[in-house]
Amino acid sequence: MRANYRLQRLFVPDALGQGADVLPDARQAHYLLHVLRVAEGAELLLFNGRDGEWLARVAERGRKTVRLTLAEQVRPQPPLPGLVFCFAPLKQGRLDYLVQKAVEMGAGVLQPVVTQHTQVAKPGIDRLQANAVEAAEQCGVLAVPQVREAVKLDRLLARWDASCRLVFCDEDFPTDNPLAALQGITERRQALLVGPEGGFSEQERAMLRALPFVTAIPLGPRILRADTAAVAALALIQATIGDW
Repeated sequence: MRANYRLQRLFVPDALGQGADVLPDARQAHYLLHVLRVAEGAELLLFNGRDGEWLARVAERGRKTVRLTLAEQVRPQPPLPGLVFCFAPLKQGRLDYLVQKAVEMGAGVLQPVVTQHTQVAKPGIDRLQANAVEAAEQCGVLAVPQVREAVKLDRLLARWDASCRLVFCDEDFPTDNPLAALQGITERRQALLVGPEGGFSEQERAMLRALPFVTAIPLGPRILRADTAAVAALALIQATIGDW
């Protein structure tokens, strides 16, 4: 069932169920009261990443608080997408964009990876999670991706589950067409690894290419920035072996 884009959507941590009351936090209450100017009886949608999506109505509004009452579930909770998105953290503004687009494109796990040329070694996990939630609110996503702590590339690969095919964007791939490599993937679980602005080092590329669970792909004849490369690669994976 597709999302209803006519109603405002809010992510809340509360358990959701028939007849329950929910009090949005101070930021959300301010938005509802002073930006949207909701009236009593107004409808909106709530989700928490666990209990599906619920139609809620404004039961009471005060100067700084809003009480919402849940009327009915309108969409059941889907499973978390299986696609794991591994990425070298970028500088803040472009990292925000990267996370938001990954959520929109169906990533189920967001895994920051520290490579030799990574610009930001320890991204703020709370900010990554906030961007994931914001993207989910705006795009009708109910299964909010899991955000993991950053890990070095060699440690990530050492503990990798070999039943999950890891696709990495290789700027030195000998051809420009990624479709043949992607269409040869038979594993039901996939992950994508996108490097930093400076690309992977020669040592990192050699390490990745030597692993049996890794598939290298090119991204065409043009040089793409890391955030652009991520969106392009996610679209390719979803269109060829994903949920499109």
